[in-house]
Amino acid sequence: MTDISFPPNLRILLAEDDNDMRRFLAKALQNAGFCVISFDNGLSAYNRLREEPFQLLLTDIVMPEMDGIELARRATELDPDIKVMFITGFAAVALNPDNNAPRQAKILSKPFHLKDLVNEVQRLLAA
Repeated sequence: MTDISFPPNLRILLAEDDNDMRRFLAKALQNAGFCVISFDNGLSAYNRLREEPFQLLLTDIVMPEMDGIELARRATELDPDIKVMFITGFAAVALNPDNNAPRQAKILSKPFHLKDLVNEVQRLLAA
């Protein structure tokens, strides 16, 4: 664990269509001290992003209504400073340069340990 402490108002928007995975991810990040707002599809997550700022968008790539890459693209249009992390079982999709995903986005491939997720989120937000 790193010694970096984050302000309690640091907000993460989580978009993941798998209910169990979404619950596990949200709980792990909340236990690490982050404020997490979660949605089960990209469109709902995008609508929330339009209402208030978040420091990190943590999104699955393959989702109904709006995929994670489109969500990330629109999120960075709304807020160029938002950090983006993709969680996916399809890393090759995220790495495809033709998909217009934000270039600075981090990719965490499933399966991963929750500790690794928390460490990656902390590293990304500290950068």
